[in-house]
Amino acid sequence: MTTTAAATANPPLGRTPFLRYSGDRLLGLFGLLVMLLVLVALMALLYDIARDGLGRLSWQFVTSYPSRRASEAGILPALVGSIYIIGITALIAVPLGVGAAIYLEEYGARGSWARIVEINIANLAGVPSIIYGLLGLGLFVRSLGMGRSVVAGASTLALLVLPTVIISTREALRAVPKSLREGSYALGATQWQTIQHQVLPAAIPGILTGLILALSRAIGETAPLITIGALTYVPFLPDGIWSPFTVLPIQIFSWVSRPQAAFAENAAAGILILLLLLLTMNAVAIVVRDRFQRTKY
Repeated sequence: MTTTAAATANPPLGRTPFLRYSGDRLLGLFGLLVMLLVLVALMALLYDIARDGLGRLSWQFVTSYPSRRASEAGILPALVGSIYIIGITALIAVPLGVGAAIYLEEYGARGSWARIVEINIANLAGVPSIIYGLLGLGLFVRSLGMGRSVVAGASTLALLVLPTVIISTREALRAVPKSLREGSYALGATQWQTIQHQVLPAAIPGILTGLILALSRAIGETAPLITIGALTYVPFLPDGIWSPFTVLPIQIFSWVSRPQAAFAENAAAGILILLLLLLTMNAVAIVVRDRFQRTKY
């Protein structure tokens, strides 16, 4: 009886590695199939957009103002508005997010209060963007009197991406080896000197990765900006942070909602410009991140 129980608890060694290897192969093939399906769907979407929009792309389209005639309509105010919005969003979200992450990870106590804060930050990262739009409408537009301005839109998007910045920065700080901190303390450095000269330089590649994800989300958001009252038709450039504005996603949404086929071509061309702006922004961040990685090693 004991021998039977032992044989049941320990199956023959010849079968287990084979079954495990087969399961690994099946899981790998399934993941590869899913990835290929996603890539095919993405390429089909990009092909459809390029087919409709490439013929409309021109310097005149980029430098012209919106118009009720599709052939004369351009995207300049939306492009400048997007650059304004994403720049101010970064100026607000990056210092606040990185500073909060440094405090929570390096200075904050490991008690119940810290766990409550961590849970709330993680929950805020999953809140729908329309909720942040309603918050921005009530807080920035009405309570603080910012109106439907560039700074109100950027502040709303900063709140939207702040949890992502905090979480990614904390993960980057945790990835720094403790031996690096201990070696700095052993040489007589203070905690802030250790963070400033050792921890942050080592964590910057991971921090920049999180910033890429956060700002990439912000540049494509439409719902929060529509909620706070961003305009769909702006025949002028923003002249400051208190100016009314529009952005590329809202301009694209406005063109898509029109029945004429020519406006759909304008929307496709606007999507291509938005993708180009996003890829350029990500490329700059990746180059900076890689430079810090080479400096680190």
